[in-house]
Amino acid sequence: MTISRTSGLGSFDRDHPPSRELVDDCVHCGFCLSTCPTFVLWGEEMDSPRGRIYLMRAALDGAPINDAMVRHFDNCLGCMSCLTACPSNVQYDQLISATRGQIERKFKRSWQERLKRELVFALFPYPRRLRVARAFLRLYQRSGIQQMVGRLGLLNIAPPFLRTMESIAPTIGERQEIPGLSVARGTKRGTVGLLTGCVQGAFFPRVNEATVRVLTAEGFDVIAPKSQGCCGALSAHSGRLKEARGFAKRLIDTFERAGVTTVIVNSAGCGSSMKEYTHLLAGDRRYQERAERFANNTKDIAEFLAEIDPVADRHPLPIEIAYHDACHLGHAQRVKSQPRKVLSQVPGIDLKEIADGELCCGSAGVYNIFRPEPARELGQRKADQVALTGADLLVAANPGCTMQIAAALESRGTPIPVAHTVELVDASIRNLGVREFLKSLVD
Repeated sequence: MTISRTSGLGSFDRDHPPSRELVDDCVHCGFCLSTCPTFVLWGEEMDSPRGRIYLMRAALDGAPINDAMVRHFDNCLGCMSCLTACPSNVQYDQLISATRGQIERKFKRSWQERLKRELVFALFPYPRRLRVARAFLRLYQRSGIQQMVGRLGLLNIAPPFLRTMESIAPTIGERQEIPGLSVARGTKRGTVGLLTGCVQGAFFPRVNEATVRVLTAEGFDVIAPKSQGCCGALSAHSGRLKEARGFAKRLIDTFERAGVTTVIVNSAGCGSSMKEYTHLLAGDRRYQERAERFANNTKDIAEFLAEIDPVADRHPLPIEIAYHDACHLGHAQRVKSQPRKVLSQVPGIDLKEIADGELCCGSAGVYNIFRPEPARELGQRKADQVALTGADLLVAANPGCTMQIAAALESRGTPIPVAHTVELVDASIRNLGVREFLKSLVD
């Protein structure tokens, strides 16, 4: 295809192209290679951060944005493990985000790929639509239809992305609506907002419920505006930057109207995106300063709990856990020690580290839907390492990771329960005990 070229930008346009200065920060040392999931899988230079930066430079110099180039960018999970590995502090997150935005505007995908993407993005960033999908999924799981579909092998003829969505879908239980205002217990220490999320709110409502209980037990009023929508994470990570900016502006407006300064997030991918609003809305005269203020006051729940002195009593919860560092928490947000600190405050917890923990599980937002085969292989690798810990419970801080690893563990015949960090804290504060807590995860 023919690419229109702008002087100095090669095959990119003027709408936030990848910065040549940031591209030139890469000294090609190779420290990123062993931490990059796709390079580990295939050993292909162009499927490493260093290789993709070569391609960005080539496009800046005028190389056409063609199928081969786009495939290497699409192969990137956006896990940001290269950020923590890079000694030169190359801002690969900004580079890949800008490049994907260019691809979505300037490269025409096949009609099948366009249709798949439109279907996915017509559903996942919309909480109300996801609630409808949740109702149908619950019916599918509880009516016997799922078992019948499995017996007849109907999924074998379904498109790969539909098979992936069916295989990772969690068991749907009861859902309680999060109140607009939850009042602090005891002496009030402050007020925070809560992002209820799209996938988190629809498919893991118990995580939001636990988050509210923990925050109120620690003395905070929790405001969860009913009008909040998607944070824009899935759109931003996929290069749909205009869409992502719209979601981000609406979310900023919503929490400002609610009078909230600190916003608590319990989904790693959402928190990562919200903390990047400064870059996403750069140059927007109405939102740039507000976006920076919003980003600086966004806190992951573990990050927030690690910063305050706990006032709610923690009761023993004697259980062995394997803690999974969600990529957009550990690598993108650099929140690694805080979850471990929060978990260590619960008496009885024995935390087992997962080998090769820096490698992505393959979820990566909607990567496992668009690129199911490499995602499946990465999920299997992660499940193998989790199983080796011998832990009774897997703890993860992102809904995509939870679904991906749980499905992989089930596939290998070693299923174990999966919980969010805040759910263990909640169980400890409520003095549930191990048996009751594990039962609550499957009810």
